[in-house]
Amino acid sequence: MRPFVLNYAQRNAVPDIPAPYDYSSALQLNLLPDGRPAISDRALLLSVGTTTSTAGSQTHFDD
Repeated sequence: MRPFVLNYAQRNAVPDIPAPYDYSSALQLNLLPDGRPAISDRALLLSVGTTTSTAGSQTHFDD
């Protein structure tokens, strides 16, 4: 049986754009190319909505 909601669900066509930040495992932060934490760039947060990394999901079940 197919769930009702799948009759209306559509995939988002998200372009494959690389994130403008990189994850630092040593600092456990997403960093901008100039070394600042990604959270400090308001324009970046407004454009991407989040800077979540997948690192926590590998170690915690409640992420």
